[in-house]
Amino acid sequence: MAAPTRVKTVWFKKDGAQRGAEEVATALATTIWRMADRAVDDLSKADYDIVTPQRGFKIIAEMTAFAVHYVDRLVYGRLTEEDRVRLVSAVGRRLAQIMEDNILSFTGGRKDPDYDYKQGYIDMLNDRMAEYAHYEFTQDKASFQALRFLSLQIREVMEKSDQSWIQDQIMDIEMPQIMGTVKKQVDGFYPAREQGTGNR
Repeated sequence: MAAPTRVKTVWFKKDGAQRGAEEVATALATTIWRMADRAVDDLSKADYDIVTPQRGFKIIAEMTAFAVHYVDRLVYGRLTEEDRVRLVSAVGRRLAQIMEDNILSFTGGRKDPDYDYKQGYIDMLNDRMAEYAHYEFTQDKASFQALRFLSLQIREVMEKSDQSWIQDQIMDIEMPQIMGTVKKQVDGFYPAREQGTGNR
C-alpha cells in the first residue's frame, strides 16, 4: 500500500494575515494533481492497459475535474460567494498550468499548433463543473451517480479488455481516496460550520 499523501493544511500567519486564494489554490491543486497522478500509477500496477501518455493525461484530467467540483461543494457555505468563485477558479487555473507543464515536459517542450493545452483543460473543467452540478454530493462523499459519470468518462478511453473493471476501480478505490485527502486539506484551510452539509 502506498504511503498516504502528505498535505499542507495550515501556514504560520504573519501579522495575523489570512493566506490569499491563490496560495490556498496552489496547495489544493498540487495535492489534487499528485493524487490523480498516483491513481494512474495504481491503475498501471493493477495491470490496466494504460500505455499511451494521452490516455494517462485524460484520466488525470477527469479525476482532477471531479476533485475541483468537490472542492467547490466543500467550500460552499464556508466562504462568501465571491471568495468561493475566486478560490475554485484559481484551483482550476493552477491545474491547467500543471497540465500544460507536464505535457510539455513529456513532449520536450513541443506544443501542438492546433491545440492549447491550458485552454483545453479549462474548457473541459467548465463542462464538467456544469455536469456534476446535477448530482448529489455531501461533505463526506459523492453520489453513486456522480462517481458513475466520472467512471464512464474514463472508461471510454480504455482498452476494451479493461473497460469492465475500470469503473469499479475508480468508483470504489481511487476517487474515494482522492476525496478523503481533498476534504482533509479543505477542512484544514476552511473549517466546516456545524450546520454545513456541502450538499446543494
